[in-house]
Amino acid sequence: MAIKNAYLLDLLQRVEKRNPNEPEFLQAVTEVLSTLEPVIEKRQDLVDAGVLERIVEPERQITFRVPWVDDNGKMHVNRGYRVQFNSAIGPFKGGIRLHPSVCPSIMKFLGFEQVFKNSLTTLPMGGAKGGCDFDPKGKSDNEIMNFCQSFMTELYRHIGADCDVPAGDIGTGAREIGYMFGQYKRITGQYEGVLTGKGLTYGGSLARKEATGFGLCYFTNEMLKANGTSFEGKTVLVSGSGNVAIYACQKATEYGAKVVAMSDSNGYIYDKDGIDLDAVKQIKEVERKRIKEYLSYRPNAEYHEGCKGIWTIPCDIALPCATQNEIDGESAAILAKNGCKVVSEGANMPSTPEAIETYFANNMLYGPAKAANAGGVATSGLEMSQNSLRLSWSFEEVDEKLHNIMISIFNACDKASKEYGMEGNYMAGANIAGFIKVAEAMKAQGNV
Repeated sequence: MAIKNAYLLDLLQRVEKRNPNEPEFLQAVTEVLSTLEPVIEKRQDLVDAGVLERIVEPERQITFRVPWVDDNGKMHVNRGYRVQFNSAIGPFKGGIRLHPSVCPSIMKFLGFEQVFKNSLTTLPMGGAKGGCDFDPKGKSDNEIMNFCQSFMTELYRHIGADCDVPAGDIGTGAREIGYMFGQYKRITGQYEGVLTGKGLTYGGSLARKEATGFGLCYFTNEMLKANGTSFEGKTVLVSGSGNVAIYACQKATEYGAKVVAMSDSNGYIYDKDGIDLDAVKQIKEVERKRIKEYLSYRPNAEYHEGCKGIWTIPCDIALPCATQNEIDGESAAILAKNGCKVVSEGANMPSTPEAIETYFANNMLYGPAKAANAGGVATSGLEMSQNSLRLSWSFEEVDEKLHNIMISIFNACDKASKEYGMEGNYMAGANIAGFIKVAEAMKAQGNV
């Protein structure tokens, strides 16, 4: 969606000038601003208060070195980040990503998206993101522990249960969270809910592992119902094979769909009879091997090198759950040509602007990441609540709360899209609904 409003165009130009060479961040800002024109036209008070100038600038950016020693006694130095983007509605909240691609642009885009995503959950959480260009693949448990302890030795100064509560993300699972939590506790002497995604024996929440994938399907199911259809009998593609993809596959199957493809960073599998999820869980959660090992369980399936080809498989519903910008304009056009009617995002910003334009041009239902994949952070918020209350809820209790939150998120997106004259555009609805709550809080708190 092209920006026409002069004020928003000028603001975007200033953001571009201030943040050169940060394409992911600029992509995220452009997408949000492009949908806020009807809000700006109605709410001059938000313009006068300078809310938008402040909302595109992080409150704080922290960069630090992370020295660690490998099993051979060799010193390595990585670069760590924490971008605390906006705390208008609650403590900073957002994951820690460990991946070689981590850089300021990706940290800022993720933190910016997190502001609106957290707002949509209805829980009192601000937006942040952190990470490091460290690659956990191929590292021993001891090396992972050395890295995590070094990372937390700096990060602990900037976080706290009522200040900033990081969580997991790509490369940061229960093992990494455990090592980080142990180091935080050792340094500070505080046993508090400073991290989410913890193990169940020390303050973690049931259903956290399943939350993003389940939440994605809960949101998508509401979107389908609102448009007169359902998962029942549909063919589904799920990219990725981590927690989000695995549990999206599980829930979509429970809803009556047939998932026929999954992937990892090396390639993808296609099983026309439907993915054997138990095999995928064994390969990824137990053996920690590559997705191509699926053929040893299902020899009639196909494995193809490269990730992009997964989007050439005919389907009714596509659930991208791998990484940012994994569906470009070309792949989106192929999806549309092959009859795909729905794209709902489990990863953060997995569709390029060209892909999103293609979805709308072909009247496809589009569930944007900041709404559709908010189940993970919503359940992290529920973990924070349990920690504060010194309680532990059952799986069923957490899952019910998550389900209700995702229904609420869809309803907020749907209502905002209708109120501002863009019915059915859930990307605009998500941006507007998330923005207004944060903007009102910023205005109420003055020039901070």
